[in-house]
Amino acid sequence: MACALWPLSLLYGVYVALRRAAYRSGWPRQEHIDPPLVVVGNRIVGGAGKTPTVLAVLAHLQARGWCPGVVSRGHGGSGAGVQAVRRITPATAVGDEPLLIHLRSGVPVMAGRDRAAAARALIAAHPHVDIVVADDGLQHLRLARDIELVVFDARGAGNGWLLPAGPLREPIEATSSARRTLVLYNADAPSTALPGFLSRRRLAGVVELAAWWQGQPARVDALQALRCKRVIACAGIAQPERFFEPLRAAGLTIEPLPLGDHADFVPLPWPADARDVVVTEKDAVKLVPERMARERPGLVVWVAPLDFTPEPALFAALDAALAALPAAPRREG
Repeated sequence: MACALWPLSLLYGVYVALRRAAYRSGWPRQEHIDPPLVVVGNRIVGGAGKTPTVLAVLAHLQARGWCPGVVSRGHGGSGAGVQAVRRITPATAVGDEPLLIHLRSGVPVMAGRDRAAAARALIAAHPHVDIVVADDGLQHLRLARDIELVVFDARGAGNGWLLPAGPLREPIEATSSARRTLVLYNADAPSTALPGFLSRRRLAGVVELAAWWQGQPARVDALQALRCKRVIACAGIAQPERFFEPLRAAGLTIEPLPLGDHADFVPLPWPADARDVVVTEKDAVKLVPERMARERPGLVVWVAPLDFTPEPALFAALDAALAALPAAPRREG
């Protein structure tokens, strides 16, 4: 099948090259914003770990004294234009990932297809924001970026071909207008020839849905207590097995229930006799405790947050790249 689609990949590659050349020539013009812009994205289709990376970057920036804000496409959201993401905003309006980022980090988030407009709205509404992080904005060339953080998982570049014959959105070594490009591997070892940094990921435990919405942390002992129960593991993410595998490694005997990426959970997908269900944080934002109590009063929904930690050298490189920007404010800490 891949070989049959290879001619289409060639055409797609021509389109990608022409589009990048057009932006380099100044037409269409890139939009620049005053605060530094860090773009987090991937070159391969499907989830490679962008959202955990964004959260890790935000936590680091906050610890260094920055006041970050986020712009996001808002995949899965039904809203038009640019929308501010708030705690009470339904995931169906702005997308699950923007809402999760806001809930976990507390930073202001603007969602919209036009990321340049979202960035302008973010800065206008929150003048204290002194750095902007673009979630999944690598191919959104209209918004000029200062630093790119490219995320790969264990798949690397797949077969190395562009869409639709392969998984690549753009060439593995695509040229960039960013002042600095960093590579992070959401894997145990580098999965491409590009030099980069590694990360560690593990389950932080589980926490009941209502407690998760209140900001309470996950507990390892609660995860271990599920070993002797019938547990349905449900994941509406791009690669559900990446959620199921660590649950099995923790000793749980699970009934896996993979859903499509950005699944809306309408209706609730698990059997009526289910008593314990474990979900990802990305799915938890679409499960309001009041709804669960009304529709499934005998069910306990557990949320399993991910403990995602890039190696410290990544943040040292990010700090150095930010310090090298023209008129960059100094951050101590």
